[in-house]
Amino acid sequence: MSTNVLRTPDGWWAVRDERAVRIETKAVTTAELLADRAAVREAAASGESGTPVADLVVLPPVTTPCRVVAQMVNYRSHAKDSGFTGEIPPTFFRKASGSVSGPHEAIVRPAHVRFLDYEVELGLVMGAPLPVGTVVEERDLPSYVAGLVLTNDVSARDVQLTKTQFYESKSYPTFTPTGPYLALLEPEDFARLIDLRLRLNVNGVPRQDRTLADMIVRPAQALTLLARFQTLDPGDLLLTGTPGGTALKAPPKPVEKIGALLPPALKWKTFFNSQARNPRYLRNGDLVTATIATPDGRIDLGEQRTAVADAT
Repeated sequence: MSTNVLRTPDGWWAVRDERAVRIETKAVTTAELLADRAAVREAAASGESGTPVADLVVLPPVTTPCRVVAQMVNYRSHAKDSGFTGEIPPTFFRKASGSVSGPHEAIVRPAHVRFLDYEVELGLVMGAPLPVGTVVEERDLPSYVAGLVLTNDVSARDVQLTKTQFYESKSYPTFTPTGPYLALLEPEDFARLIDLRLRLNVNGVPRQDRTLADMIVRPAQALTLLARFQTLDPGDLLLTGTPGGTALKAPPKPVEKIGALLPPALKWKTFFNSQARNPRYLRNGDLVTATIATPDGRIDLGEQRTAVADAT
């Protein structure tokens, strides 16, 4: 069964129900912790009563700097929302690891960003090197992936669309809330990944709700495709895409065809004027909550609660 781990300013903790036991380890980084799984298991099996999780100040369980890679349009429902038809080529992009933030930190909207969007995503945390040229079969996943984290791939849509620039639009500080838990998996847990359900609410209103059955390129294939050109190391993070329900949706086909005829400046002005009437984009004071878990709780990545704040 998976073991949930928390990181705080003064160390690492193994979680049992609502309490946490300190892990006796010298590990500072996520990679170092993954190399000390014996200490994690010892803490998880300890008879200590532990500390209430609610009393801990929780940091992202993925330490930085590290590689943060993400998959684009990797759920069928999101592809439909985005106006894609037919086969979708697997596509990856990078995020700055400086965007990684804690599961209860505020998401800060830069002053120039008008259209701030959310994307709940399952994050894979690497436990072993993935050299270029590696082929990963389903049975090989436990050899490369150590655990899972809950992430939110926050996106500045006006930057992303006008500049066709994923790196900038998704890399501002606080644009990758991560955690609270790093769920360290046992080999038998990997068969349950398909049952994981991703949920995201804004101000208590459901926005996203899908299982991994909606995923187009699953983890083993994604790692194989990524390894054609990208090395990954222990502690690196792969975000595996988001389901439908984001604020941004493709315009109706007739509108899209008309927009294609307009000069670029006018096209984007018209599009963003219409988006300004969309109430689903994140605004100052909103509260985003997200969870990823199997129905039986065997794998449960905890709950993120992130307020939205305007940059001061």
